[in-house]
Amino acid sequence: MGFKLHQHFGVLLLLVINAFINGESKNLSCDMFQGNWVIDQSYPLYNASVCPFVGKEFDCVKNKRPDHQYLQYRWQPNACSLSRFDGRNLLEKLRGKTIMFVGDSLSKNHWLSLLCMIHSSVPSAHYVVKINGATGMTTYTFMDYEAKVIYHHSLYFVDIVKEKIGRVMKLDSITSGKHWLDVDYLVFNTWHWWSRRGPTQPFDFIQDGDKVYKDMDRVVAFGKAIDTWGRWVDDNIDPLKSKVFFQGISPTHYNGTSWGEPNAQACIGQKAPFNGSTYPGTSPMALAVLKKELKSIKKPVTLLDITNLSLLRKDGHPSRYGLGKLSGRDCSHWCLAGVPDTWNVLLYNLMFSKNQL
Repeated sequence: MGFKLHQHFGVLLLLVINAFINGESKNLSCDMFQGNWVIDQSYPLYNASVCPFVGKEFDCVKNKRPDHQYLQYRWQPNACSLSRFDGRNLLEKLRGKTIMFVGDSLSKNHWLSLLCMIHSSVPSAHYVVKINGATGMTTYTFMDYEAKVIYHHSLYFVDIVKEKIGRVMKLDSITSGKHWLDVDYLVFNTWHWWSRRGPTQPFDFIQDGDKVYKDMDRVVAFGKAIDTWGRWVDDNIDPLKSKVFFQGISPTHYNGTSWGEPNAQACIGQKAPFNGSTYPGTSPMALAVLKKELKSIKKPVTLLDITNLSLLRKDGHPSRYGLGKLSGRDCSHWCLAGVPDTWNVLLYNLMFSKNQL
């Protein structure tokens, strides 16, 4: 009798373990950011030529990129499998809710990818678009679900104010946070513009507390801005109503020496990712600063740690097949379809895993 009871318990335990592995909880015990890129014939997740949202600067196929294998790589974590993205399920989960991407053009890259993924799943979904130039916000509302997918253009999060001396970046001030209040899912990103200098730099001075500087170490300035943003999160976010994600640091591939190809013309002509899980070069300096600052935030913030998996994709950038056409060299942004789709698969898995509900 005792043996049969133990045997029954053993079978029951196996069933519970299998259910745990195969259900939504499977991702909770796995570092989904460690893995490798594998060819998957079911990729890409959408056809950019029939997506009404994809930006022309990201549509590498339309811009006549000749190789197409970069479209067919799927991210495979080492210790688990990711749930496949389901746009209809996403819209159901977002019914009556809002997801907002806040950041620079890499956030736009991420946001447009999600819109294309939703469109591929539910091509007949009726939507309305609203563009507010004053606030830098573009909103797509999927009317049947009352679900909003928003992009808020914000290069640095912190304020840039016009004063007598010129345009001053204030590292301890965030007034645009009023647009982020009461949003159900917030996905933040900044770094791309922090090293920008010269005529395109949108500020003249940097203010840190009471001190105003003509310039300062940009990585240090970035850390101070993230600290300010973290205090905004602690002061304004109710974790029962809003889930906060940080997109992580999207890497560039301009220096072939960093990955062992000193003769490479940046990312131009790169047709395949690195094999395995380890990038041979170094991570962006901002990543360590970001991770350090995130630890000091008391409210829950989930890092969408896309740096390493994106570093492996030296083949994923528009290079000559973005806005600049054959004279361009964009090794910062990503082709769509492409790498940002994987960011959204990861985001989808994180948004609806049990520890996020």
